[in-house]
Amino acid sequence: MSDQPANKPEPQVVTFGCRMNTYESEVMRDHARSAGLDNAIIINTCAVTREAERQARQTIRKLRRENPEAKIIVTGCAAQVNPEYYAGMGEVDQVLGNAEKLQPESYHHGINNPVLVDDIMEVRTTTPHLLEGFEGRTRAFVQVQQGCDHRCTFCIIPYARGPSRSVAIGPIVEQVRTLVANGYREVSLTGVDITAYGADLPGQPPLGQMVRRLLQLVPELPRLRLTSLDPVEVDDDLLELFGREPRLLPHVHLSVQAGDDMILKRMKRRHLRADVIDICRRIRALRPDVTFGADLIAGFPTEDEAMFDNTLAIIGEAGLTHLHVFPYSSRPGTPAAKIPGLPNEVVKERAARLRAVGDQALADCLARQVGSTVAVLLETDTTGHSEQFLPVRVDVPLEAGTIRTLRITEASATELKGIPV
Repeated sequence: MSDQPANKPEPQVVTFGCRMNTYESEVMRDHARSAGLDNAIIINTCAVTREAERQARQTIRKLRRENPEAKIIVTGCAAQVNPEYYAGMGEVDQVLGNAEKLQPESYHHGINNPVLVDDIMEVRTTTPHLLEGFEGRTRAFVQVQQGCDHRCTFCIIPYARGPSRSVAIGPIVEQVRTLVANGYREVSLTGVDITAYGADLPGQPPLGQMVRRLLQLVPELPRLRLTSLDPVEVDDDLLELFGREPRLLPHVHLSVQAGDDMILKRMKRRHLRADVIDICRRIRALRPDVTFGADLIAGFPTEDEAMFDNTLAIIGEAGLTHLHVFPYSSRPGTPAAKIPGLPNEVVKERAARLRAVGDQALADCLARQVGSTVAVLLETDTTGHSEQFLPVRVDVPLEAGTIRTLRITEASATELKGIPV
């Protein structure tokens, strides 16, 4: 969760979940501000897990107690898939769907309608939005794709985001140029399934072609980062860019979910464990300094100890260092919800083991950086991230928002320490 509201006479946004929500929260902030909704709080929810929804409900109630006169608007994925529940909360004044939340008119003439949630599956286009910046952030996010055409058995997000649809290259270039002109040194391209980019556009340009054109057309952009990639949908253009374009940063986050082939099949994923290991090997051969992250689900229904051991093992076999571990969370309306689940204590214990192995892998990676020289985007005057998305701290304050070359002098289990070169 980010952007907790303060006592300011303007609309406030509380954001849960993914980088996509971070981007969309800025769009909503602009729309609400333009509509003059000064005393409004917008809660942008997530539906990936039951815990994310629980936190959102708890926050809604807390915000109402603290802001009895504010207009509380709830939107995001949880609101899209279950609008009736949030409309029934006494603390909530309005519920907006994932499409409606990005439309300026929702904050003008639609503001008195308590529920504005249409069928997201009928949406076929993504309207680009030009943002000047991101409040309180030195790294910017640009949405290039929305929705998902796949149906992984555990995932509710396609029903919250609708079908896959892409933003044309022109608006993407315009947005990135604007952000760079406003001082942003790093941009992350985001979407629900960004390796599906372009399939719905004329000529069907793949993600790698779009990234190549973007870097050509915005030579003043110092750093470009990609969000989660599907292991079997990384196209040849994108692979080639990793080998020759230093501005495409050497950190790749993969949507892995499991390291056992039977579990992957039951999840209805499109890859096998060998595909994950292979794409990491191929990218590492082109970019030896690359680091890899991954989403992993612990305790999927029917997962036995041997299957779980395969997921544990893929962390080392693929060289994964930045893990997002999710205890399996049954989502009503998904096929996996019909399968008897594992005991909660087993799911939690397996998630803890995955995190422990991931923590050690990250600590080992950090230790290998001592003595090296890295370029760090400073997010505060003393902290930032390297090109490999490794956290770095400096003792001497430097200017936030700048990229500085640092020599790494120390490593702890969670971060690096460096000095300016």
